[in-house]
Amino acid sequence: MEPQRGKATRATSKAAATTLRVSVHSAKGASARPAPKKPAQTKPSECVVVPDAGQPEGQKCCSTRASGSLRKSAPGPQQRQQVRAQGARTHKAPLRTEDSVDGQAVLPEPPVAQEPPLSGVGSCRKRGACSVREQKSQPCPLEVPGQDPLVPAPSLCRRESAPGSWKPRAVLDKLRLSRSEISAAADVVNRVVDHLLLRLRSHQSEFKGVELLRTGSYYEQVKVSSPNEFDIMFKLDVPRVELEEYHSSGAHYFVKFKRNPGGNPLSQFLDNEILSASKMLSKFREIIKEEIKNIEGIDVILERKRRGCPAVTLLIRKPKEISVDVILALKVSSSWPASTEKGLPIEHWLGKKVRRDLRLEPFYLVPKHAKEEDHFQEETWRLSFSHIEKNILKNHGQSKTCCEVFGVKCCRKDCLKLMKCLLEQLKKKYGNQKKLKKFCSYHVKTAFFHMCTLAPLDSQWQSKDVELCFDRCLEYFLQCLKAESLSNYFIPGVNLFSQDHVDKTSKEFLLKQIEYERNNGFPVFKDF
Repeated sequence: MEPQRGKATRATSKAAATTLRVSVHSAKGASARPAPKKPAQTKPSECVVVPDAGQPEGQKCCSTRASGSLRKSAPGPQQRQQVRAQGARTHKAPLRTEDSVDGQAVLPEPPVAQEPPLSGVGSCRKRGACSVREQKSQPCPLEVPGQDPLVPAPSLCRRESAPGSWKPRAVLDKLRLSRSEISAAADVVNRVVDHLLLRLRSHQSEFKGVELLRTGSYYEQVKVSSPNEFDIMFKLDVPRVELEEYHSSGAHYFVKFKRNPGGNPLSQFLDNEILSASKMLSKFREIIKEEIKNIEGIDVILERKRRGCPAVTLLIRKPKEISVDVILALKVSSSWPASTEKGLPIEHWLGKKVRRDLRLEPFYLVPKHAKEEDHFQEETWRLSFSHIEKNILKNHGQSKTCCEVFGVKCCRKDCLKLMKCLLEQLKKKYGNQKKLKKFCSYHVKTAFFHMCTLAPLDSQWQSKDVELCFDRCLEYFLQCLKAESLSNYFIPGVNLFSQDHVDKTSKEFLLKQIEYERNNGFPVFKDF
């Protein structure tokens, strides 16, 4: 019996020791819990505050539970190491797809660089952890090129949709050109242009090397109302030229020829080694004036020369009245001038590669004279990038398939058409006043290009949002009028709304008329 009692005693002692070890282990676990392996998702009623990776180790970590009790405890070494790793991962790299919360995969946040911050192009974009209510209350500064950021009218940030008192699609349907009209007009214009081209290329002509370049709103597919205006450019290649900028204008240049062993076919237009734009344009106009008399079956006349205008304007009266601007341009195949270095800001819109490729294209010089107070410097030529503008409008989407047959449709061109139509209708309405004569479709196109830069994503130009997008374009244009600043899209140093180009009274008048139309549902669109 004694040996059995000893065995029972030893078994009882061993069980007691095991129980004691379990109790001690439980006590240790209560005082120092191991850090969780994966971040736990907090409930909406909980707020968890953890020290940042850069905070001192002695700083405490607190968690407020839904019951309202506050627990404070100093983190152990394992907890501090876990917090540092989590903070470093949060700040330095997005979460991996294998990271999870409550067993669900967490997708990484897209890099901020993919969507550049916008200014003044509609509703404020999400930044950080701002609530929607905070975003709507924050002002959206509108960046006008060449000026400090401006605060737009409150309607731009607060307006979630355009007024809706007019139907943009109905207006666009009226602006759509019929195929029959286009075909008839193009046929007449092509006959006139082909005839002139043959004459200019003849051996007796100083312009025998000219080639045809079709530019303008018709060929950019943004023509409105009817196909009654065409821009035709005859380009002449002039190798080995040297440009001298005129009075730091950035846009106007004197053209000189470098030494050419083969001779210079344009030597008769030189004036003290400078290629005279006025002499060359006069000869060009003279040839066209004589040649249109030989065009059979088409009633075409030469319109009166407009001061400072680089175009020779033809008016076709029959079978339909059509205006054709024929422009002589010098093709220069060299690096773009330094004044254009910061122009063409399409990096976030069409991409850096597209910009680099476009800048490798030749540029053109047209005989548009620089203005000197009340007269013109008739020896100067002005930079032209109409071929680049045509390329951009043709390939206007960030996605290569934007507006293609099987691609997603955007409303960029629709907005440009509406802006051009608005200006045209206002000019017709106030045709007896001189205040709007200095404004042209190029002002509208330039503002539109800047808006495409500020809103580079295709998702910001969805076809269903044409009314809102048009409103944003108008808002930008109004801000440019208020600031008297509209930078040339290719030559940022040139302000198209400077006092030298457009007087303040005219800008204020157009501003007032656009604001009236915008606030009253565009009654001017009902007049055509």
